[in-house]
Amino acid sequence: MGVFTTINPSTGEALETYSFLTPSEVESRIHQAQSAFADWAALSFAERSTYFLRLAANLREKKDDLARLMTREMGKTLAQGVAEIDKCAICCEYFAQSAESFLLPQEYVLDAPPSATNKNYVVFKPLGGILAVMPWNFPFWQVIRCFAPSAMAGNVVLLKHAPNTFGCAIALENLVVASGFPAGVLTNVVIDVSQVEPIIHHPFVQAVTLTGSGRAGAVVAAQAGAALKKSVLELGGSDPYIILHDADIERAAESCVQSRLTNMGQSCIAAKRFIVVESVRKRFEEAFVEQMKSRTFGNPLEGIFDLGSMARTDLRDNLHRQAIESISQGATLLLGAAIPTGRGYFYPPTVLTNVKAGMAAYQEETFGPVAAIIPAKDEEEAIHIANDTSYGLGAAVFTQDRERGEYIAAERINAGFCAVNEFVRSDPRLPFGGVKQSGYGREMAAFGIREFVNVKMIYVR
Repeated sequence: MGVFTTINPSTGEALETYSFLTPSEVESRIHQAQSAFADWAALSFAERSTYFLRLAANLREKKDDLARLMTREMGKTLAQGVAEIDKCAICCEYFAQSAESFLLPQEYVLDAPPSATNKNYVVFKPLGGILAVMPWNFPFWQVIRCFAPSAMAGNVVLLKHAPNTFGCAIALENLVVASGFPAGVLTNVVIDVSQVEPIIHHPFVQAVTLTGSGRAGAVVAAQAGAALKKSVLELGGSDPYIILHDADIERAAESCVQSRLTNMGQSCIAAKRFIVVESVRKRFEEAFVEQMKSRTFGNPLEGIFDLGSMARTDLRDNLHRQAIESISQGATLLLGAAIPTGRGYFYPPTVLTNVKAGMAAYQEETFGPVAAIIPAKDEEEAIHIANDTSYGLGAAVFTQDRERGEYIAAERINAGFCAVNEFVRSDPRLPFGGVKQSGYGREMAAFGIREFVNVKMIYVR
């Protein structure tokens, strides 16, 4: 079935070679998950929670090793890797403690006055096998934020991870087993993308969730639709951050830089388009460039740096293309846009200004440390530019008029998550997802755990 070799993006050196599972081996792994489902679903919430609380403790105990593994496979800094594992542990604890309250039966009263003999209520029941197709950029967090709510609801999860983080997938499955989970509650399948469709069509698999590109989402959505299986998609973003005339410029620049450079800028919800009202653009550019310029990058295993490498050479090449194309189309380069010499897939913090519609940095998702500053003559044009995208994941507004900022975020911006005077970040306590080409459905919080359950109506007369 072929093999895949993982590469250390900071050095270009080969790490491990993995053989893709054969169809019979995939079927055996699905059978293991299917065998685990009935007993797992029959457990009480309290019983299932004990496993997740143990997993949270084990994640924290192993976080340094797991962070190092992420660094070796996709270039994340060690500090960001440790923070990711801590977040995973918090997610496990949150759903261990909250799942039951999210899935309590809900009564519906139809009679007036209510009848003592008639009952109408909804119960939430697990579906069965959930296929999770996960990306490399947050190789533990992306899995846990699907696995914790899905499994606490009584489902079992089949994991198809990105090939360049196969080691992270195996490490997580091993940690789940070491935490006492029955075999099959989380089942890792080492497969190529061509092997996804047969799993979606498997009778035991009831739904699929994918985090990834729009192209991958469209393919998986079509395959799930053909099989009449539910799908939840969290796709790309070209997140707009609006800086209005009365914004606290230093605070706005700090938040914008932090969002743009988190995970080397390789995040769906990283700020990507900075739409600045013309009256404060010069001040914002100076503050923004100064902070971007101060960020260091290098091999996280050889020193302490703000940024690591990009995950793959093709990703860096495409990002550089977007920057150079935008400059050739009329954008002004303020910082960066030069591929460093030497080993590794590094790219410097880069700032473009005078970015306009039609340019690569305006139209496309820039998945790396390239910031596009887009001038707007006033607030109304800034809002128009923010919505002038096929994406709709995250957005932010910076203004000292909080009431005005909240109105713009709630009523004027077309996105799944809008922040005011802060950058967008995911949190297990908050629903997360997008609109338009950024996907559909929600993850986390009560909305997320209810995506993959049977909302079952009970009527008793």
